[in-house]
Amino acid sequence: MSAVASVTVDLAKVTENTRRVIDALGGRAVYGVTKVTCGSPEVAQAMLAGGAVGIADSRFENIARMREAGVDADFWSLRAPAPALADDVVRIADLSLESEIETVAALNAAAARAGKRHRILAMVDLGDLREGMMPAELPAFLDAAEAMPDIEVFGIGTSLTCYGAIVPDADNLGELVALTQTAEARLGRRLHVSGGMSSSLDALADGVLPARIDGLRIGESILLGVSTVTREPILGLHTDAITVSAPVIECMRKPSAPHGTSAQDAFGQRAVFLDRGERLRAILAMGRQDVVPEGIVPLDSRVQVLGASSDHLVLDVHDLPDPPRLGDTIAFVPSYAATLAAFTSPYVEKRFVG
Repeated sequence: MSAVASVTVDLAKVTENTRRVIDALGGRAVYGVTKVTCGSPEVAQAMLAGGAVGIADSRFENIARMREAGVDADFWSLRAPAPALADDVVRIADLSLESEIETVAALNAAAARAGKRHRILAMVDLGDLREGMMPAELPAFLDAAEAMPDIEVFGIGTSLTCYGAIVPDADNLGELVALTQTAEARLGRRLHVSGGMSSSLDALADGVLPARIDGLRIGESILLGVSTVTREPILGLHTDAITVSAPVIECMRKPSAPHGTSAQDAFGQRAVFLDRGERLRAILAMGRQDVVPEGIVPLDSRVQVLGASSDHLVLDVHDLPDPPRLGDTIAFVPSYAATLAAFTSPYVEKRFVG
């Protein structure tokens, strides 16, 4: 029993999922992405224990938190900083993903002030339309970055699926490899090919992940055990390494459809209700400020999520053999969006087991 909503991470399952992903990738480098957990040091350590060669996060505040907690790793900053934050990124991160040469120039100046070299991954947009320069812009970018004494161009990378929902395949990943090989000829040395994120595991499963891809940045598939293309289980990974739960604060028989004049709900939506007569309903101490109700699946399939307001989650528990008691917790497997909300909410307790 618990008095508050909580998100629980089974660290042993995170470690095992990381190991299984690395094994499936045939030893390619995996950078564990911790951003959905707000840079949890515990999750980072579990990924490293499973064989991740480094940790990646989109916010340098999260990287700073992990370093302060004693996580010893090669840290990648996934979101390019505004130039004004270059000193912070150079101080905190070992490598950052970049597409604007103005930002790289700011990083070069910051690295000079810090007395260190800063590595970058040159990001190319291959159709997803999130970050990355267009392929034709890559040669000029590389020439300019290579001339900066305190910048090291570590490799070429791309992001797919996160914004435009474009699936990694033989064509776009093949283009990434070809661009990298041209860049290698231009710079006269081998470069790292960073072939995307969790969605590239589908290319692996389909047998079209190019052999030349050197590494992937993996978060969701390690933590939730699913493909980010289909949201179905992938590579035999644990799908319950993360769960969310909350205590019952009311359990009563009520009509299944409201009565009276209907208007918008608190979030500007007009809800639709199925009238199933009187049903046993439970309310949990968790709402939209804590989780995305459409993205949670009860561990007990006899429980149904009906909806939520800011602070209340409404369930149909009529099919349970015994009504839940006040204070009993009901647990769910969260989607990526629900996991992100739970870790971000200050009202959800974070627990680590295993």
